[in-house]
Amino acid sequence: MAAELVGIIRKNAGVDWTVRKNIQAKMKVSVKRLLKKYGYPPDKQKLATESILKQAELLCIDMGVSAV
Repeated sequence: MAAELVGIIRKNAGVDWTVRKNIQAKMKVSVKRLLKKYGYPPDKQKLATESILKQAELLCIDMGVSAV
């Protein structure tokens, strides 16, 4: 599941993904689908999705990929 999450983030993350709401929305949908696929509890999906995207944003900042 972790490898698939990384794939989703890498596939969708562009130069300005932290700024563009449409890209963030697409990532959220993809992450939620993956969580559902692996039977993640529905009541915890929102928090998990937000946490995953925040971690991805921090990782990109650390790597110097963030664009603004």
